[in-house]
Amino acid sequence: MSVPRRHYLMCRPDYFAVEYRINPWMDPSRGADRDLALRQWEDLKSVYEDLGHTVEVIEPVAGLPDMVFAANGALVVDSRVYGARFAHPERAEEAGAYLRWFTEHGFTEVKAPSFTNEGEGDLLVVDDLVLAGTGFRTDVAAHREVQEFTGHPVITLGLADPRYYHLDTALCPLGGRDIAYLPQAFTPGGRAVLERLFPDALIATPADAAAFGLNSVCDGKHVIINHEAADLQLELKRRGYEVIPVHTSELRKAGGGPKCCTLEIRK
Repeated sequence: MSVPRRHYLMCRPDYFAVEYRINPWMDPSRGADRDLALRQWEDLKSVYEDLGHTVEVIEPVAGLPDMVFAANGALVVDSRVYGARFAHPERAEEAGAYLRWFTEHGFTEVKAPSFTNEGEGDLLVVDDLVLAGTGFRTDVAAHREVQEFTGHPVITLGLADPRYYHLDTALCPLGGRDIAYLPQAFTPGGRAVLERLFPDALIATPADAAAFGLNSVCDGKHVIINHEAADLQLELKRRGYEVIPVHTSELRKAGGGPKCCTLEIRK
């Protein structure tokens, strides 16, 4: 099975730290080991490159410790860049940094959003659909704006558990219309929509979701996943995916994993 070459944008965690608390995983009193975070990030980047994917790197900005979570910087579909507008002031300046990168790299359809959203954190592309989370970080009005800007159908999904504050911590797009998700992370209406649209979805365990197993990256064949998510890895293998475990323990102290560090550029 050949895998189309993917194009990713990442940001080195040169200034990574846990200095404030804006999600339940963050504890400034525990801090984080930046050197270990850098090694783990480099290992993740190398996995993508070894698979033949293109990785570009945006320059990190001092004073923005969460800028390493590149997925939150935008949604890119058909070379159209829909920017972020962060819910918390601690991350607000990241939005401009990511939009400037795309403008400086030749993207001409770049939109600064009118509504609060955190890019691929809450806006996930599944085949021709955009699955859009709301409840903690993204205004539902942003969903309508994404649909108008991209021309892709947008499906709103309510998030119910503050531990899974972004959609990409509760749901992972796999190949085509194949997904994995944690039902308990969604509102009753959100669960009903997922059951209707994806009746054959892989259902994750709470333990694997808590290990950020759903914050994975799939290129259609390989799934780059936190090594602690053992049961989910077995289920993915049963479905024919090649699983590549990675370590992101330090980045997880800020509520992030492989997907949080990875923004896909879809041209």
